[in-house]
This record gives sequence, C-alpha cells and structure tokens, in this order.
Amino acid sequence: MKISYTWLKNYIGNLEDISIEDISSLLTDCGLEVDGIEEKEAIKGGLKGLVTGEVLTCVDHPDSDHLHLTTVNIGSEVLSIVCGAPNVSAGQKVVVATIGTVLYSGDEKFTIKKSKIRGQESFGMICAEDEIGLGTSHDGIMVLPAEVPVGMKAAEYFNVTSDYVIEIGLTPNRSDATSHIGVARDLVAMLKVRKFSNEAENILKIPDVSAFKAGSEKTVTIEVDDTTLCPRYTGLVIKGVKVAPSPQWLQDTLLSLNLKPINNIVDITNFVLMETGQPLHAFDMSEIKGNKVVVRTAKEGEKFITLDGIERVLSAQDLMICNQSYPMCIAGVFGGLNSGIKESTTDVFLESAYFNASSIRKTARRHSLNTDASFRYERGADPNITEYAIKRASLLIKEIAGGEIASEITDIYPTKIEPARIELSLKYLNSLVGEEFSAQTICAVLEALEMKVSTSGDTINVEVPTNKVDVTRPADLVEEFLRIYGYNKIEDKGRLSFSLQDGEKIKPEAVQRKVADMIASNGFCEILNNSLTNEEISKKFYDNSTIVEIANPLSSELGVMRPSLLIGGLQSVAYNINRKQNDLKFFEWGRTYSKNNSVKSDAPVTARYKEEEHLSLLITGVSVPENWLAPERKTDFYFIKKYAELVWNFLRLNEISFTIEELGQDVEISYGLQYVVNKKPILKIGKVKHEICKAIDVKQDVFYADFNWSAILKLLPKKAVSYKEISKFHTVRRDLALLIDKNITFAQISSSLKRNANNLLAGEVILFDVYQGEHLPENKKSYAIGFNLLDEEKNLTDQQIERTVQRIVEGLAKDCGATLR
Repeated sequence: MKISYTWLKNYIGNLEDISIEDISSLLTDCGLEVDGIEEKEAIKGGLKGLVTGEVLTCVDHPDSDHLHLTTVNIGSEVLSIVCGAPNVSAGQKVVVATIGTVLYSGDEKFTIKKSKIRGQESFGMICAEDEIGLGTSHDGIMVLPAEVPVGMKAAEYFNVTSDYVIEIGLTPNRSDATSHIGVARDLVAMLKVRKFSNEAENILKIPDVSAFKAGSEKTVTIEVDDTTLCPRYTGLVIKGVKVAPSPQWLQDTLLSLNLKPINNIVDITNFVLMETGQPLHAFDMSEIKGNKVVVRTAKEGEKFITLDGIERVLSAQDLMICNQSYPMCIAGVFGGLNSGIKESTTDVFLESAYFNASSIRKTARRHSLNTDASFRYERGADPNITEYAIKRASLLIKEIAGGEIASEITDIYPTKIEPARIELSLKYLNSLVGEEFSAQTICAVLEALEMKVSTSGDTINVEVPTNKVDVTRPADLVEEFLRIYGYNKIEDKGRLSFSLQDGEKIKPEAVQRKVADMIASNGFCEILNNSLTNEEISKKFYDNSTIVEIANPLSSELGVMRPSLLIGGLQSVAYNINRKQNDLKFFEWGRTYSKNNSVKSDAPVTARYKEEEHLSLLITGVSVPENWLAPERKTDFYFIKKYAELVWNFLRLNEISFTIEELGQDVEISYGLQYVVNKKPILKIGKVKHEICKAIDVKQDVFYADFNWSAILKLLPKKAVSYKEISKFHTVRRDLALLIDKNITFAQISSSLKRNANNLLAGEVILFDVYQGEHLPENKKSYAIGFNLLDEEKNLTDQQIERTVQRIVEGLAKDCGATLR
C-alpha cells in the first residue's frame, strides 16, 4: 500500500520536523513495515543545482556568428558562460545551471561541465524553459522578472516540491491502517509514547465536516434486503454539479499514489477513500430508475457489464447495488458501465456503505477483481465511519464541482456495531511480555491509540474503536501495547544454557529456549510460518474430514489452519532454493490444528477441535561439503535421525520407557521410524514423500522430523539431574558379531543388551558394521556391535566379564533370535 508523505503531513502537527528515515523506522517498529521509499519530483531532478542570476555583460563570440560571451552574477560568484540563445542580453534575470548540475530530457540526462566552446571557456549554462522541464519552448533562454533576487535556488523560486511515497507491506489484519489517517493515527501514538518530539504538537488532525448541511428533499428510497451482507448503507443526493477535470492539486495527489485522475466527482471519492479508508461510490442519478436503490443479491446466472466493459455472469452469492429494474454496481467491488459519472451528469447519488468482509472477498475472487474498494472491505472496514466519509466527500464536491446537497443523509443501520470491550489483566500482560509494567504505562499507550480505558484493581477495562476489527482478545491488546511501546525496548533477560531439568516444576518456555539454543548451535536456522496454509495442498494430502477450514479466508493460499508444520517448512525450503541456497537445516515450533470427529457437533468448541504444539526439523542438500579428505555427502535419513535423537536425549527422554518402530503408511513420509510412548507416537522421522515436495516445487530430497511437543512436555523427567564422580575403575570393551533376522532392529538389540547387562553397561551400545548379502542365510543380516562394561565399586574380573557377556548373548538369543557368527 502506498502512502504519500506530503499528504500524511496534513494530519500530523509536527511531521515536517522528522526525517523520512525516522518516519520509516517508526512505521516499521509499529507493525507497518516499510518495503521502500520513492522520491517523486514534480519536475525531474527537482531543479537541483539551478540558481537565478543576472547577465552583467553580453558580447559576440569572436569566432562565431551566433554565440555570445556573457558574464553572469549568481550571487556567490560571477561566471563566464558561452550562450547561443538569440535573446540573451545584459541586464536580464535568468536561470543558470552551474557545473555539476544534471539536466533531463525525457529518459536521457546530461551533466553540466566546464567546457571550451570555439576556444572560449564556459562555466555553466543559461537555460531555456524546455531544458529544465518548465515548458516546451526552445526559442530562447527563459527571462525572469527584473525583481527576482540573484542567487536564489530555482526550486525555491518556482516553488517546486517533491514528495516521498512510502510503500507499506500491509498485513491482512491491519484494516485500520488502509488510509492516510489510519497510518497517521499510529504515527501520532508512536510520537506520543516514544516522546519523539514536542508532545503538544503530537495530535491527529481530522478534517472538519461541521460545515455540512443536509438538504430536505426525499429523492431516493433505499432498501436493503439482507442486513447481514450489508449491515449499514448510507446515501445522499447532490444536485447541480459540473463534471470537469479535477484541480491540479487533486490530480497531483492521486498521481502520487499511481491513481489515474478521471473527473472531479470520481477523483473526490478516490481521495476520501485514500484519506479515510472508507470506499465511496458515485452514481449518475439519471440511472437510478424509479428513484430507488435496492441492495440485494444477484440472480444466479444474471449478466452484468462492469466498468471495464466485460460482461460477467453473476452468482446468487454476489451482493449488488440495483435500481428499481436492474443492477448498477457489484457492491464493494466494481461499478457498472452505465451507472457511473459522465460528462453530462448533473445530479449525483453518493454511497457510503459497510459490507460483510467475507461476502466481498468471495465476490472479488469469483470475478478475478482486485480493486481499492475490495482491498479495504475484505479486511474489514470501520462501520462507524460511513457518515463522516460521506459528509467529507459531499463538502469537497460542493467546493470543487459546485452543486447543492439536496437530500438528507439516508442511513440504514438497524443494528449498531458497538466497540469491543475487553478486560486486560495486568498479571497476564506482564507474564506474556516477560517484564513488569504499571497500569499507568499500559493505559497511556492504549489511550494514545484512541482506546478508552479504566482500571479496576489489577484489571484494565478497554473499549476498542470499531476501526480495529482485529483487536478482540486480551492477547490482541498486548500486541497493540507492544508495537507502540516498542518490542526493541523489552529487555533481553539472556538465555540459560544448562541441561534439563530445573527441579520438579517444568517451565515450557524455558525448555523450548534451551532446546532452541541446542538445535541452533548445530547449524539449524529457526523459521516461523503462518498458521494458515494452502487449502489445495492440505486437502490433497491430509484427511479432509479433520481439516479446519477458515470461515472468511483471505485467499485459497491461506484457506485452512495448518494440519502439520511440513507444508510451511517446505515452502521455506522452496523459497531458499529458488534463491540458490540449496543446503538447508531448519527448525520450527508451532501449533497444528484438526477437527475431533469423535465427539458430537454440539460439544464445546474445545472438544470439537484439537490444537497441538509441534517441533519440526527439516534437512536438505549437502550435509558434508567436499574437502581434501572426503567427497561431499548429501543429506540422508541418518542425518535427520542423528539430530532428532540429539533432541530426544537432550530432553532426557531416553530415560523413559519407549519403543522405536518402523513407520508404516504415512501421509508425509515415504520411509522412516517412529518413537512410541504408551502406544502413542511422539516422534516420527524420515524422508518426505516426493509427491508433497513436487506440489511445493521442491526438486531435491528433504528429510523431516516431527516431535509432538505437547505430548513431550508431559513426558519430561521431573527428577533433577544428578551428578557423580568419574569412576576410577577401568571399563572393558567387548564386541559381538550377531546373525539376526532382517526384521530385527538395532533398537531391539540395544534394549535387550541393556536389560541383561546387570547394570554393568557403561554408555551406549554402538553398531559399527552391518552386512547383508552372500554367504549369509536367506532373510538374515549380520550386526557387529560394541559395548563397554564397568563396575563403579571395583575392577571387573575375567569371570565377571565372561558371565555378563554370556548372559547378554543368551538374552539376545531369547529376545531377538540372535546367534553369534
């Protein structure tokens, strides 16, 4: 979304004292991320380097029949300039381009340099109007009035202004910032809270509409068939207007935002839209047959020609603005070809309405239309600004196009939409932020955002303006507070780096921080994806009966709640690969969402839906780069297994009872393992299916680990870590070569050995060789394993070692059918 800096200054008292760079920083800090700033000059180059001067002398060039030698006083010095204009003479006031000045001719430019012309040095140029973008004549130099002071900057003399256009990457939830006043409101709050400048001047200046006086005619009747789709419809009639091109200031204002001026009436509706965020539509009164406006849904298959000349087939879900006989406009999206303002229009019906956001979004997508009006309605306009916007537009029309406000304002608003009222606990905010704030500080920030607040003990009662449709919960208020107060001002408490666990009470946030540090120290980058994900891909690969669909999706790209972290993770992989970053290690924490179809439809919402916290790891590309000692090694299953087990052991889950099983049929993984506790899968690891990678345009193998973090937090050992002195006695290493069935896993071997080692096993069992092939019986494989034995109280004797090894061998034979080779 584009915002004009010059336009923005109209609504904030002291903005001229703040640099555009500081404004950009403030906007980004408060959640309106600035993607870019473009300087727009009324005249290309902005007349930089051009000054006014006085020609002191002018004589003919000795070696030319048309050149002149002049001396020109520019205030700071007198310049010798060779000039070829036929009208140059002594005593004239002129515009001089000094050395280094860049002049433009269309897309071409040239720089004024010191030069020799026919043997005479020239230190600048006396300019014609076409050479500096002030006209088209090249008959001679531009001669200024005699009273013009010498040495004045040309930009100052000609009052040439420039503007900065700020490109804001507006997030879908910020419907309150889809206008210049909306952005100004946030800036004013920032300036007040951050005490950036004179606080007395930090006020939001809303244009006054108190001069509005309604007429008394009842010329148009308005009917709204469905107040769910159109909760509020406001309209009035203006008679006797003269349709003409807009004044230059209005054209320049719209052009700064790349909006093409149409005529004064349409331009005013666009101006008020960009100013207030409220879409307006102007109808030619002669097209309102029967003097009746009907807001209704279309008939299925009904045809309608829009302003772009395209005939569109309407759906029964499309909301239309109609006259007594036929549709005139697709409500909130696009006007009709014949009902708009024409040169012959003299009477205007002006509409300012509030439409259902979901209805407008679906209609816009259905007809592949994306307009400035639909952009705002889709996000949720302010229902209580329609009257102000129509008054503002009416006064501008009266001022610019003439005419009189003929009718009263007709306002169909059967059920007023009240501001949201939220109770915010001081304890809740401080716990969520991790820092202690007083109620006074919090109230000051919220009041700066034009919220009404009162306190009752440790509770802050907040009334949220209706322009903030996304602020409905205490968590939203915390976000509003933080983005204005400043996320960067929250003190970093530092991270603890000791091993788990801290006593008996488990703190999920602390556990997550420690695990994140550990994973990051192993070369992983943390990613954060949207909880909303691609509807088509989700429904293609996951159980549709459990997918949670969004009631009012912004697009099919964000149409469902994510059933897994994998889709977002693969999208991050694809994004990086497309930018030549092929070797990736990512991790992400996030919630997944699903329906619980095992309960009745009238069960509480918390029972009908499931939210689970997950941790995912993703690896792809090369894990070991080529070096002098070894060739490169691409990521494979064993790399993801290594890192997954690193997390598993770091969490001390190896201390609880679990089994490792081969992963059966899975929607995400083609082959892998799952770690099971109490018959419930807690972790799965493996290679992502080719079909899913292909759907997200990932062409290389990706390996994935998915931890059910919600379940893991319940399983963490609560016993504190104990420490003991390193044993002074020697360990004894033993190796065994086993012949086992192919379906026997190493985990089974390791588990059996641990059970039969009689507490003498020191460390882990290692697998150092696997063989399958000739010289072995069918369906058999050979494992070579190693282990260490240790007695903490004395050195082991040969007899003890032999008995222990024998017991281990017998146990392996019984548990796994293993025999020694």
